[in-house]
Amino acid sequence: MPKKEIVCFGGGTALPNVILSELKKYPVKITALSSMLESGGSSGQLRIDFGILPSGDLRRQFLALSKATKWKKELFGFRLGREIFDDGHKGHSFGNVFISGLEYNLRDFKKVLEIVHEFLELKNHQVLPVTIKQSHIGAILENGEIIIGEDEIDVPRKHSPKLKIKEVFLTKKIKGFPQTLNAVQQADLITIGPGDFYSTIVPFFLIGGVANAIQKSKAKKVFICPAMTKLGETNNFSVLDFSEELEKYIGRPLDFVIYNNFTPLKIRVKNYKKEHQELLDLVKINANLSTKKFIGENLLLKKGPIEYDSKKVVNILMKL
Repeated sequence: MPKKEIVCFGGGTALPNVILSELKKYPVKITALSSMLESGGSSGQLRIDFGILPSGDLRRQFLALSKATKWKKELFGFRLGREIFDDGHKGHSFGNVFISGLEYNLRDFKKVLEIVHEFLELKNHQVLPVTIKQSHIGAILENGEIIIGEDEIDVPRKHSPKLKIKEVFLTKKIKGFPQTLNAVQQADLITIGPGDFYSTIVPFFLIGGVANAIQKSKAKKVFICPAMTKLGETNNFSVLDFSEELEKYIGRPLDFVIYNNFTPLKIRVKNYKKEHQELLDLVKINANLSTKKFIGENLLLKKGPIEYDSKKVVNILMKL
């Protein structure tokens, strides 16, 4: 019997940590997707300097699904150089430089993907870009102001984070990567999230052909709702706000929405917010959510960060 095919849309840090590393333990075929719209940090700088695609999210997903020996993984995560980026990291990761260098010299992203897949030994799984064309994310705020760039939406520096985002768009219309669109249509299950909502999740579905491929796919579409709202992106959002806004961009209803319904101690939330000042509050849970569609469980780690326990989340996905 062929393995079930699961396609995963999500953030460069959250998706590998919460979904990919645990999901690969099951007998499934995973396709992890990167939006290729980053504009900050090491990959953003390499993008500016060499006119190539950002590689940070790809690198993290490759590492999460890799079955390579320890030295290869450690090499891919090794940082070199003294430049300090806005995200707080010092130097470029070797993985970013490796992927960027291949693209700059080969000018053939399909070949780049082949080499990285072989080097990091992904075996049955794959990491794909949603597009190999260049564009940036823009957002229209509630006062009509327009901001440009994934990094500015992610961490507001030039605009007030109190202003709500009315709509996001791409500065240039671009087409989806054919191999990715095909994987979406062939999937048995499509997971969306976790990840920053307007700077990571929504932009996937602005890329030409992606929303259409999801609409055509017979796969169950599952959204993993964040545990907390984020300053400048999802101020005061509820579970329903997240799902309805996402459905607007996908152009069809979600089959399931997984959300956290456990309220941790206030001191635990307070301590976590000290380390992550971009986070605001726990996502509000609406009354009378349909239990056929909305699956609320205690998804959090037993203690420490207000973050999802990967085993709990993936266990629900596998039941679906």
